[in-house]
Amino acid sequence: MVEERVVRQALQSVLHPKLGKSLIDIGLISDVSIQGESVKVTLALKSYRSPLRSFLTSQIEKAVGALPGVASVQVEIAIMSREESERLFPHPPLKGVEKVTRFLAVASGKGGVGKTTVAVNVALALARQGCKVGLLDADIYGPSVPMMLGVTETLDQVNGMILPLEKYGLRIVSLGMTAGQNDAFIWRGPLVSKMLHNLLDQVQWGELDYLVIDLPPGTGDPSIAIAQALPHCLVLMVTTPQEVALADVRRSIGLFHKTGQTIIGLVENMSYFLPTPSAQPIEIFGHGGGEKLSQETGIPLLGRVPIELELRQGGDSGIPLMVSAPESLAAVVFQEIGRQILEINAASV
Repeated sequence: MVEERVVRQALQSVLHPKLGKSLIDIGLISDVSIQGESVKVTLALKSYRSPLRSFLTSQIEKAVGALPGVASVQVEIAIMSREESERLFPHPPLKGVEKVTRFLAVASGKGGVGKTTVAVNVALALARQGCKVGLLDADIYGPSVPMMLGVTETLDQVNGMILPLEKYGLRIVSLGMTAGQNDAFIWRGPLVSKMLHNLLDQVQWGELDYLVIDLPPGTGDPSIAIAQALPHCLVLMVTTPQEVALADVRRSIGLFHKTGQTIIGLVENMSYFLPTPSAQPIEIFGHGGGEKLSQETGIPLLGRVPIELELRQGGDSGIPLMVSAPESLAAVVFQEIGRQILEINAASV
């Protein structure tokens, strides 16, 4: 009967075609078992549909099958965990974000919940508390950050790197700064991932405490691309109180849990309306949705943002609430959300 040592020695000749190293040396042979003249080799791959599966299987069968005393070779496929995959095949560092300490993606399950309003004002709240903050408008289908911040300039490049625009203490990049505001963006499949990769890699973000990323709604390619590019990115989920919004947010939470992201908290937007400071709150979209979702998921509810005229006016005028009315009720809520984000991160260090 052939010895395992001899089988492993034979497998040293099977090289990974891209890395040029032995499958044994890089750890893709996770197990070798021998029963009589039959040898079973377990090959670890990223997925069952790996384009290298057939090639590596045939090379293993050829190398081991040529050994004296071997009558049959079986190659079994094992799927690597994400940690194993990252260890064996680390992504090249993204040059543009090398000096960014933390990433915070603002996400929602559906459109119309005020996600961009939350992203802009949370970014400003973090900046007001002394952080160096960048804001990436990753809503590549409908970038609205430039309008909300009153940015009309286009982006410049120096030595092949895009330079963010600076306003209100933020470093800002959006596809809306590269084309007319009325131009349509049509992105499909791999182009989405490539564009978002470029916005991280080819932008000279510099030293930042936080890069806030405004994601498009839903659970499509942009959210997956950010999760893959920034595995340690924190996520802030935005919802409104009504059940139809909560149902979509639950799906987004499920996506980020599957991709291993940490959801740092929930924000309930459009929570209530105060016709006068002393009036009873009018809960136009229902009551307690954010609190219910927090209890259901264990994700902390960081704030309930009221409906305020100044909030809408700030988005339309290009002077956001945290700048135009920093003492307003909604602005105070955003400040508290920013404070809690800093507190949670400090506790995790």
